[in-house]
Amino acid sequence: MRKWMKDRLRRRRRKSPAVAESESTGKVGQQRPAGEAQPLQPDYLEAFEAQKAGAQERPAPPPPAPPPIRLPEPRIEVELQPESPAMPPAPASEATGHAPPKKPRGVVVLAIGLPGSGKTTWFRRRGVTPLSSDLLRSVLFDDVEEQRYQGLVFSTLRQLLRARLIARMPWNYVDATNLSPRERRQWIHMAKGFGYEVHAVFFDVPLEVCLERNRRRDRIVPEDVLRRMAAKLRPPKFEEGFSKVVVVRVKRKDGEGELGASDAE
Repeated sequence: MRKWMKDRLRRRRRKSPAVAESESTGKVGQQRPAGEAQPLQPDYLEAFEAQKAGAQERPAPPPPAPPPIRLPEPRIEVELQPESPAMPPAPASEATGHAPPKKPRGVVVLAIGLPGSGKTTWFRRRGVTPLSSDLLRSVLFDDVEEQRYQGLVFSTLRQLLRARLIARMPWNYVDATNLSPRERRQWIHMAKGFGYEVHAVFFDVPLEVCLERNRRRDRIVPEDVLRRMAAKLRPPKFEEGFSKVVVVRVKRKDGEGELGASDAE
């Protein structure tokens, strides 16, 4: 009899349902339904988990592309030198264009041309005092013909331009030969670093005219030196960083009358 009772109690214990240990089925200690091994979960939880997993696998859409930036188109203008220096000059701002009101901060104008091409006269007729290598030689050495300290002259010239750009002067002119892109690169790099546009005034004057004018100057450049400089001269290009190029030419006579220069495109 005792053995029979023990076996019956043992079978009851084996068939008794498991006791819940989580609040997901109700109260702690509540008996689970027969055959239920895991806590009961609502149906919406499975749908939420599936939706969350799908959102993680789906790649995020790419950000919208920014609108294209439209840069001002570069331009070339042609100007003819006057027959007489006594003719009333046009303002320098009209000759090189007006600085934009907002951006950039201002303009740096580089003169490009051989000695005798008319650079100094072009500035003088417009009442402009440019940063000039000749002027610095006079200030530093009391001799405009001093050629032993070219590095010192042009490093000081660049420092003067830098000071003007820091002071946010709107118009800045550099009077030097600036024959090659290599010689112009530092000026352009400095100007653009301060947020300035760079314009070029290119004196497209034949070598023969420069030689003839050079012979009449007080400070004569040796002819062989002038010819070597002419071999190095390269016209400015927009690829260098110029936003505007003004080409200055001379009027020629050809038997029947004067011939003006055509526009350079």
